[in-house]
Amino acid sequence: MLLVVDAGNTNVVVAVHDGAQWRGIWRVATDPQRTSDEYAVWLLTLLNLSGVKREEVSAAVIGTVVPAALYHLRRLCRDWFDVEPLIARATLDWGFDIKVDNPEEVGADRLLNALAGHRTYGGPLVVIDFGTATTFDVVDRDGAYLGGVIAPGINLSIEALHRAAARLPRIGIGRPQAVIGRGTVSAMQSGIYWGYVAMIEGLVARIQTEYGGRLKVIATGGLAPLLAEGTTVIGHINPDLTLDGLRMLAERNPVPTLSRERARLPEGE
Repeated sequence: MLLVVDAGNTNVVVAVHDGAQWRGIWRVATDPQRTSDEYAVWLLTLLNLSGVKREEVSAAVIGTVVPAALYHLRRLCRDWFDVEPLIARATLDWGFDIKVDNPEEVGADRLLNALAGHRTYGGPLVVIDFGTATTFDVVDRDGAYLGGVIAPGINLSIEALHRAAARLPRIGIGRPQAVIGRGTVSAMQSGIYWGYVAMIEGLVARIQTEYGGRLKVIATGGLAPLLAEGTTVIGHINPDLTLDGLRMLAERNPVPTLSRERARLPEGE
């Protein structure tokens, strides 16, 4: 089985794939100080509840945009599953060209979404990922990654609005029926929800104009279903797109060999 780890700024998502389907997908809050042993206590309990034995894991792949979390996640794979994880980097075999000025600057999650999006839906397409940041990533007809857009995520915007304006409360995210709010909370909810819907529609339209043709629009991330309710621009919702990208990347690249000497390297190596 393949152990898949997607470490984002907000959550670390860990999943196990048996070659045919996902046997389990679990989330824990991102904490760069969480040790490999703490991850193991959490994960091994969940694996046991799902009927998966630790010895069944034969390979692992990690994608992260949080460099400080990588050491402990790598140690989790080495110490508790006896495998050397494949680390998602621009230098691996992605099966497509990365047509940006500096490929190594591109977050692993964006390349993973591009890989899974094109393999699943074909191109050209734009993948919108509603995470800590809201990202738009453009993929050509042949699968080449062309770059994209990075905007603040919805939760970041809500928190910034609350902190910067003393009289504005912290609000939840929901779809208001009316655009014109008749109170402070409803006005804020409208600004957040319909403002992001307008951003989605506006940016997709501008991307398509610049690209010179229509693109399929794929959405992923926890808020994708909610925002898709407010627009017809989004054609497909796939909550597991990044995990699928990690699985596909592992299929394309050789399984790293666990070296006992390497396994004992100090932090940072």
